Amino acid sequence: MVEIKQVCSKQQQKDFLQFPLDLYKGNPYYIPPLYMDEKKIFRKDYVYNASCDSVFFNAYKDGKMAGRIQGIIQRDANAKNGEKRARFTRIEGIDDAEVFKALLEAAENWAREQGMDTVQGPIGYSDLEKEGLLIEGFDVPGNFETTYNMPYYQKHIEALGYEKEVDYTGSFLYGPETEETLQEMEQLVQFIFKRYKLHFGESKNGADFLRKYADGIFNLIDQSYEGLYGTVPFTDGMRKLMVDNFGLVISPKYSAIILDEENRPVCFGLAIPSLNKAFRGTRGHITPGVAIRFLQCLRRPESLDLCIIGVDPAYLNRGVSAALTLAIMKMLKENKSLRYADTCINLEDNYAIQNQWKRFRRDVPKRYRCYVKAL
Repeated sequence: MVEIKQVCSKQQQKDFLQFPLDLYKGNPYYIPPLYMDEKKIFRKDYVYNASCDSVFFNAYKDGKMAGRIQGIIQRDANAKNGEKRARFTRIEGIDDAEVFKALLEAAENWAREQGMDTVQGPIGYSDLEKEGLLIEGFDVPGNFETTYNMPYYQKHIEALGYEKEVDYTGSFLYGPETEETLQEMEQLVQFIFKRYKLHFGESKNGADFLRKYADGIFNLIDQSYEGLYGTVPFTDGMRKLMVDNFGLVISPKYSAIILDEENRPVCFGLAIPSLNKAFRGTRGHITPGVAIRFLQCLRRPESLDLCIIGVDPAYLNRGVSAALTLAIMKMLKENKSLRYADTCINLEDNYAIQNQWKRFRRDVPKRYRCYVKAL
């Protein structure tokens, strides 16, 4: 028998946080989140509580933890889109149809009680969180920015009436198709920069990069992501959260920003060294061993995670993003320790970004799906 309990006590919170760490123990492809960051979702002053309502449920079978789920009502998203949607996220469970049925029904009943008519997911508070259910690429290295789950999740979720709403792809970029491709890109970027009076921004280090460009980057994100699936406008709290999360790992060496003649950002791309090796096989705690591996990942990364890319809509059809393509190609070519760049997740119908990767040698080993169900 499956018993669902709303998470209220400290012990139930601990069960919620530790369940996936136990479920994926020994799995070489699962990268745990930072435990101290995940704990924040239960704080009353958590940054998203100003714009969201949320609920947490644990599933127990024969007295043992068997699954978990979070339900979210993103009020800003609903207001923006004129919808009455609830989201589900952080869904985890053993391979048991009853467990998934009980978890999703708990989230659906809560959504109905709040006056919602639709459920979508997996999707978190905003697109700064992990999105989508992994449906292809279970034997491919994960990362901090994307979801990992067992193959049986798709079967159990779809059996409950959830249908595809959008898919995302994840690509590995290995460099330009040919040396001639790189030369052509350099010539193209020179032409575009000269025509529109653009130039790359410069900074001394990560802190200097954020100090100079953070506000412009956030404005570009709001402009360029406005029409994409699941996005919400950045609040001051979300901006601070992003700066805090990226502050230690951002480097001008792996980031690029393009400015107009008045030094206003028109395009940017943020990448970070992959931290997979530092946290794989751990429970998300920063121990001395993890700290050492963390520093090694920063100093000599084996791959890059391409976190966020944004383009001013006014420049979208002017080829400006070719400069980011060139910057990534040069990063891969000039840093001998880098084997590839991981694009994390890109909407399959975001043709601007999908076309950008066609100039690379690449694999597309991962696919993620967001589902929808009418209540």
